[in-house]
Amino acid sequence: MTKQADRTTLAEWLSWQESLHSNVIEMGLGRVEAVRAALNLQPHCPVIMVAGTNGKGSVCAMLATILQRAGFKVGAYTSPHLLRYNERIAIDLQAVSDEQIIASFAAINAARGDISLTYFEFGTLAAVHRFVAEAVEVIILEVGLGGRLDAVNIFEPDVSLVVSVDLDHQSILGDSREQVGFEKAGIFRPGRPALCADPQPPQSLLNHAQTIGADLKLYGRDFGFQRMENQWSFQMGSAYRHALPIPALRGAYQMVNACAALAVLDCLKETLPVGIGAVKQGLLEVDWPGRFQVLPGRPMVVLDVGHNPHAVKAMLASLLLLPFAQKRYAVFSILSDKDLATIVELSREEFDGWFVAGLDLPRGQTGSELAAKLIDLGVKQVQVFGTVAQAWTTALSQAGESDRIVVFGSFHTVAEVIEARK
Repeated sequence: MTKQADRTTLAEWLSWQESLHSNVIEMGLGRVEAVRAALNLQPHCPVIMVAGTNGKGSVCAMLATILQRAGFKVGAYTSPHLLRYNERIAIDLQAVSDEQIIASFAAINAARGDISLTYFEFGTLAAVHRFVAEAVEVIILEVGLGGRLDAVNIFEPDVSLVVSVDLDHQSILGDSREQVGFEKAGIFRPGRPALCADPQPPQSLLNHAQTIGADLKLYGRDFGFQRMENQWSFQMGSAYRHALPIPALRGAYQMVNACAALAVLDCLKETLPVGIGAVKQGLLEVDWPGRFQVLPGRPMVVLDVGHNPHAVKAMLASLLLLPFAQKRYAVFSILSDKDLATIVELSREEFDGWFVAGLDLPRGQTGSELAAKLIDLGVKQVQVFGTVAQAWTTALSQAGESDRIVVFGSFHTVAEVIEARK
């Protein structure tokens, strides 16, 4: 093991963290809570915690943008990142510097003693350590995996939100919505606002909220929205916000995400008052790359990090709202532990050609392995490439101005295309 003095760059710190703990993912709060206590790390501002199978990153982006436009100093912790690790820790919508992250890593390492932490646990502690050091006025924490045993859950949220509940990471969270719902409801707290934006919340989530005495608020019952042609209105109890702009984030599902974000803000209106001007500005200016991101120019290109059936279903519904495309192409790669069969069943007929490649990652697979699986699942037009970048450039060269290319399957897939476009 290298000494702390030997780690001078962020890349060296991150590489060391990857080898520090025996398991990449190990659910449980004991280790990370012990280090938090050793650091005496406790936020002294409102904390918003956001979980969900999909949509949580978009909600965090909307909340951060609206609150920043309202004049608050906002710390937002999200994961994974697309291009740079620094994206995970943002203050006032700007990724913090390498030096700031390294300073927090060093403080955590000095406090942990012989306790080993996972890569994600290190990052979670570093984010909150940095937010406290920079005296932010509100902290937004995105759950990495599940909720109940996720590292962010060592902190006490003033408001908790579960955006959606569906299947992903079944080997860890369970293979039913009821099991997943219970895990995500673990971020709820007694007597505090606990929101769920899933239109069909699992009974396990409802039961847990009732058991602990959380102040449960449900989409469709306690808050909701009404969409008009070019605007929409939000309602929660007796509170209304009218003539709201359609969010800058594309995708039909973003309306529910925006509604959930405003519900969170309504729960915090006494401590974090936000005017209608900041809400409108935030909705219009929010930026969250790779979430049904439609690039300018022709052919039409859509970037979507969707990597589970729930996300792909939402992506396909949003594609139906786009202009007609003569030919529809997919640039696709996915990790080996994802539900490929269901994803292909949903999307097989939506594309006239698939350009696929492998991902050189611990849970990755080769392009040839992925192509063989696609063919076995009934996909007919498959071309295999050594890298996602090669798949992308070939798809772009073959597509005409009236065609459409959709890049999806993984954060890594979208990231490689973004890098290739530079």
